[in-house]
Amino acid sequence: MHSNNIHQAPYNFDALTKSNPDLSNYVFLNKYGTETINFAYPDAVLQLNKALLKFHYEVDNWNIPKNYLCPPIPGRADYIHHLYDLLSEENIKGKIRGIDIGVGANAIYPILASRIYGWKMLGTDIEEKSVEAAKANIQANQNLSENIAIRHQKDRGSIFKGMIKEGEYYHFSMCNPPFHASEKEANKAAFRKLKNLGIKTAELNFGGQANELWCNGGEALFIKRMIRESVLFKTQVGWFTSLVSKKEKLAGIYKQLKKLNADFKPIEMGQGNKISRIIAWRFQ
Repeated sequence: MHSNNIHQAPYNFDALTKSNPDLSNYVFLNKYGTETINFAYPDAVLQLNKALLKFHYEVDNWNIPKNYLCPPIPGRADYIHHLYDLLSEENIKGKIRGIDIGVGANAIYPILASRIYGWKMLGTDIEEKSVEAAKANIQANQNLSENIAIRHQKDRGSIFKGMIKEGEYYHFSMCNPPFHASEKEANKAAFRKLKNLGIKTAELNFGGQANELWCNGGEALFIKRMIRESVLFKTQVGWFTSLVSKKEKLAGIYKQLKKLNADFKPIEMGQGNKISRIIAWRFQ
């Protein structure tokens, strides 16, 4: 985990349950005598996120519609800290501005970027219900509304088009693309997670709508589409970035970037035993 990430230590459930008393309904002692929650239960993760956002980031009012993706806060904060490192090399003057592609109902990246570094953020999404929920989360917290705007991407075939207006400039874009190529693939991955957690019932799920979890071609094709379209906005975005969950997809992504004469760099991230990476590119 990034050295600047405040979530290095185990969760302090005593402090977190004081911030959000509803979390106490899900805290228990595991076989090692350690306080934890069952991360297979979306409601438990939701209450944990509410507590983390309130205790660490002064976000008092946050929620998501039922069955929408509930993101792990520490990993999302890591992406923000690595972006800070990337931008620190640029000697940028004035307020940093960023755009989050696929902001989701949770709007977690713009929220963390605003609260950690004071950045101004734009979040975009193709699903109207996600846009409405994201706007509600921003408007419910006065300390966020000045820094964050949300836009609805009505053209499902476009990523940056229609979202970045003429005359606008963003120091970076970020994206957590849909990992899976189909609903079947997403369901298989969810069942594997449940099995690893020792959950035998198929009734539990990790949450997430179709557009949050899968798209045609999966993350590799989505990122390649993003790279192709990014050429059109090379003077309006400093660094384009995206998470890449599967290491084996990097070779194809590198090939696409080289084809378009982009400068690029991979940035490795680690949370516990999980290794993921960010691909960052730009055009001179």
